[in-house]
Formats: sequence, C-alpha cells, structure tokens
Amino acid sequence: MFFPLPLHSFRFGRALVLCSCGIDGHAVCEGPIEQVVKTETREAEDLLKKLDILSPSLSRNSARGIFCSRSLNLRSISAIGYDMDYTLVHYNVKAWEGRAYDYCMENLKKMGFPVDGLTFDPDLVIRGLVIDKERGNLVKADRFGCIKRAMHGTKMLSTHAVREIYGREMVDLRLEGRWVFLSTFFSVSEAVAYMQMVDMLDDGVIPANLGSFDYKGLYKAMGMALVTAHLEGHLKNEIMSNPEQFVELDPELPFTLLDQKEAGKKLVLITNSDYHYTNKMMHYSFNRFLPSDMGWRDLFDIIVVSANKPEFFQMSHPMYELVTDEGLMRPCFKAQIGGLYSGGSAKMVERSLNIHGNDILYIGDHIYTDLNQSKVHLQWRTALICRELEEEYNALIHSRGYRQSLLELINQKEVVGDIFNQLQLTLQRRSKRLNAQTVAATDMDNENLSQSMQKLLVVMQILDGKIAPMLEADGALFNKRWGYLSRGDFWDKSHLMRQIEKYADIYTSRVSNFLYYTPFMYFRSQEQNLAHDSYTNYCSQVDQFPSNGKLD
Repeated sequence: MFFPLPLHSFRFGRALVLCSCGIDGHAVCEGPIEQVVKTETREAEDLLKKLDILSPSLSRNSARGIFCSRSLNLRSISAIGYDMDYTLVHYNVKAWEGRAYDYCMENLKKMGFPVDGLTFDPDLVIRGLVIDKERGNLVKADRFGCIKRAMHGTKMLSTHAVREIYGREMVDLRLEGRWVFLSTFFSVSEAVAYMQMVDMLDDGVIPANLGSFDYKGLYKAMGMALVTAHLEGHLKNEIMSNPEQFVELDPELPFTLLDQKEAGKKLVLITNSDYHYTNKMMHYSFNRFLPSDMGWRDLFDIIVVSANKPEFFQMSHPMYELVTDEGLMRPCFKAQIGGLYSGGSAKMVERSLNIHGNDILYIGDHIYTDLNQSKVHLQWRTALICRELEEEYNALIHSRGYRQSLLELINQKEVVGDIFNQLQLTLQRRSKRLNAQTVAATDMDNENLSQSMQKLLVVMQILDGKIAPMLEADGALFNKRWGYLSRGDFWDKSHLMRQIEKYADIYTSRVSNFLYYTPFMYFRSQEQNLAHDSYTNYCSQVDQFPSNGKLD
C-alpha cells in the first residue's frame, strides 16, 4: 500500500537510499532512488484503481480534461471568482439563442424589414469567427490574423475568392469599427441574424423607405433590434418562467464548489445579470443537488450582481447592498463576507477578502469581459469555460485516421516538390553555364531533365487534386463550414485559440471538470516547441552538411 508520508532518513552516494516511515514506524521501502520512485508510483496508481478514482493523467487526456497554457498551482489560489451565464449556469444554445434570434426578428419586422420566412440556423456560425462589417462577411482567421475561410451572407466563399478579397488584409480586433469578434455563445444569434440580413441587402429586398444601407449600417440596425430584445426583458422572463427548457443541469457542479469551499478557498460570484434572474437560475441549477440545509448563496463568500463587467475590473463604481429579496438596496463602501451586492468593483472585492492579484483565480466564458480584463488590470489568474471543447476533442479523436492520410499526401507532395525545385535550379544554372549542386545533376542531359520535370509536375497536380478537397473537408466532423474551433487551417491555430492561450491560464469545457482534479492540483503547461526544434529528424540529417555550414 502506498502512503504519501514524510521522509524519515536518507543518505547520499552512488547507492542512494530512501526510507519512508509506515504507519507503525517501520520502513516501507528502501533501495536506489530510481527504483523507489518507480515502486511508489506503481503503488499509487494501484491505490487509485482500488479506490475507483480516475487518474489525473487520464483526466487530462479526455474531452473533459483541463488544459494548461500557463502553469497554475491551485494550492496557491486563495479565492476563486465565477461568472454565471454559460459558466456556472449552462444553457441549451439552440433554445436560448434561438429565442434571442426570434425576439430580434420580431423587432426587425416592427422596423419594416422583410424577415418573414427566416429561421435560426445555429450551425451557420461557431465561436471565434469575426464579422467584417465593411464587406458583410464572416471570416475565420489563424493566430496571425490571416483569413483562411469566409462567408458572404449565408454563402461560403471559395478559397480563391478569399485570397482575392483578403490577400493583403489581416484581422485586427483593435479596429472595433470594422471587426467584431464572436467570443461567446451570446454572439451566435447576432451573427446568424446579420448574415441573413446581408443576403436581403444583396437581393435588394429591403424597402427603400427604411433608408439606404451599407453593410455597416445593416449591422447597426440588427444590433439595435437585438439589444432591444434584451432590454425589454421578455427573453429573461421567459427563461425564468420555464428554466427547464433552457438550462442544462450539471449535478457534479455543486459538489465541485463544495470541495473548493471546504479546501479553504473563498468563493465569489461576479455576474452582469441582475439579482432576480441570478437567484432564479442559481436556485434552479444548484439547490436540488446541495445538502438540505444549504442554498446556493451559502456557497459564496461574496456575491456581486449587475457587476457591469468589463468596467468592474477597470474602475470603481458605487456599490449597493441588497437587503431584501425584492431587491431593496442601500449604499455601502465595503463588502462583508456573506454579503450580496450590486455594482462596485474588483478592487473592493480584493480589499474585502484581503486577497490580491495572482492569489485569485477567475473563471468565465468571455475572453475579453472575464479573462482579458481581470488579467490585464488586476493580474488575476484566469480559466476559460468553453463547452464546445468536448465536441471538438471527440471530433479530433475520430478524425485521426483522416488527418494522418492527409498528412501523408502532403508529405509526398513535399518530397516531389523538393525534387522538382532542385531540377528547376539545375536548369536555371545550366542557362548561365554553371554547374548544378551535384555532379550527377550537372551531367544530366537536357531531354532527361525536361522529361523528369514534366512527370513531377503531373504527379504534383494529381496530389493537389486529392489534397485540396481533403483540406476543405478537414474539421467537418465539428462544423462542415468552418472546421475546428481551435484550428485556423490544417497546420495552424485559430485566432480564437491564440486569444485563449494569451489570456487563459487554463481552459476546459465545464466547471465540474475541476471535480476530478481536486482543489490542490498543480497544472503544468506543456513544453513549447519552437520552429527550429527538430528532435526527430536532427540526427538523421545533421551529417548531410559539413561542419562549416556551407555546401560543397
């Protein structure tokens, strides 16, 4: 049996001996340190199996793993802050965003837009895409901002068209007047409505009496209709009346927070939603799974509603204490443990808990509102909740054979292309009466040289014919139009993935995944390979070049 007990004695030397104390004080193992470590590790794994506990290593390699961009030790975290919507409370996207879309269409119809017959298509867009308001396009960019796929209205553009339109342009999210980043599920209804309206504008069916619209003006009109839908409150009233139609319950989530609380973490809820909505959603999602003597509010040391993020992390606003369930408020200047507040600022929360900076972990679903602002302004540690990771992970697993076949074809083309390039260089040097790089290439006659190059061209064309449609279809298991969430193309990360790595220390599909890691987990980031790292090919290639780095 393995027991993680303190070292009792040790000595140094070639035959290093480790001795651990058992429960009865006798040594449980001794011998060379390497053998001791292996033995203890095996016994630890056996104990996990006997206890029927999932190994952390298996948790990492699963759709519900927690993935690490920057190493994070949960033992050093004193407080954990949570967003609510799509973080602690997860909605059925088709139901929630579908109703938001319906209300948006109703408002557009009142404004005079011919929206009859339009329906919500949640598969039309994915998180991480970017709206180009100047051209009426929806685009997917890689981590550098280079645009790889694009849609105009509801029609996907060809690769050739994308190159023609965006060959000299890159996405720059700092230009808010042009680019709109779809960073959360709340963006889905917005993007679907806008792309359908672009079709209407192109088809010339928007009545002239509404005015003359360009794509930017169209986006503004759609945005007004969607904001009105939210401000009128009909959508949230409908959700509060029928939460079972919109909320996806997670029985493991309350126990995750209970573990963190019992481990000594201060828990804080910081949400932009108002108290009545927050209370209804949290009560529905949590109370049924908690001990009978607990309610959802008992989980949190401080609760902040109507927080007005991202300004909550940037500046100070007046704070009000909610003193009745009806929402009666009174001004206050310092939050107390167990309190319920509206407004205020993150600095006030820090002062109340006497916890600051990287001792706080904030968990949310919005890269900018939740993660970027809390990290940049306060140096809080951050975790992103991205529910689509489960579907994406499984899609990547099931497409391994497909991607391997595609990679083999690409490698074949690369080899053929390299040979063709060498022959082309030989032809170029020959025209200048210069020798080729090798004697054999120099001695090759013109006829053989031309025939070989022609054959290689045919082979590359055949390979291109196979590779192009496979590249186009790569990621179709996740989304047939846009491919994988995390990848810009076959080779590189998406713009969304770059934002996640930049602002999220860790990321996962749901908060309850922390249950399998314990509140004491050390998350270690992976080694980051560089372009000049070549561990697999270095030994086989190094002898091809002379020590002075020059070709003969």
